Amino acid sequence: MREYAALAEELNNLLQLRQPAIAISFSDSIPAGVSIYTGSAPAGCRFWQEAAQSSFATSSADHSLCAIGVHTHNLEPSPEQQTDLMDALKVFADLGYVRQEDIPQIPVLQSRARHVVYAPLATPSLQPDVVLLFVSPNQMLLLSEAVQQVEGHNAPALGRPACAVVPQVVNSGRAAVSMGCCGARAYLDNFTDDVAIFALPGATLAAYVERLRILASANTVLSRFHQLRRADVYAGSRPSIQTSLEHFAASQQ
Repeated sequence: MREYAALAEELNNLLQLRQPAIAISFSDSIPAGVSIYTGSAPAGCRFWQEAAQSSFATSSADHSLCAIGVHTHNLEPSPEQQTDLMDALKVFADLGYVRQEDIPQIPVLQSRARHVVYAPLATPSLQPDVVLLFVSPNQMLLLSEAVQQVEGHNAPALGRPACAVVPQVVNSGRAAVSMGCCGARAYLDNFTDDVAIFALPGATLAAYVERLRILASANTVLSRFHQLRRADVYAGSRPSIQTSLEHFAASQQ
């Protein structure tokens, strides 16, 4: 798993992430050396924040307070969780937040595993199924450009629930964006109003990082070019692109 340490470091350097990238893996057994989660989480998305600091394995019982997360991750629900899910959906429907016809559109993991393993991307015990990044709009710009070049299309943007981005990526094998939901923004300290989640399939992470290397450098150069061209225009010039390129080249000498 040493390659993930290098990829994690490069992602941090290229994107200047506020929180280290995290790895999410689904497994029927707990990897050797990984601790069983012993805390109490108000929602499954809270594990995303804690995974930045340590590795741990969860089971359906650890998600017991999050019936929505149990549903989207296709974990074995207890009778209490099933009741909670029905109660939550009723409240959502009464508010017009999630209508009956909306439910089939919410991604649900197609397979079922006994455990969800969370870890910093730098130290995963399993190959990540999903890599989660907490990003700003500027970081999302680079990631969206990388995804377009790797996959040949743009990453879909999801709303509520935030946890649905995980099955979306696992089921499709493609990247996705989550704008979050009011619940995730309440339960996570690091999910502030200027942050969204970019989720990448772990199996092809290296391909995205390869494109990010080029795109981060290109964006830096082009940003300087556009800033210089803006200054010229506001100074009264009407430069052609060639004139701006020559001015830019001279400014770099």
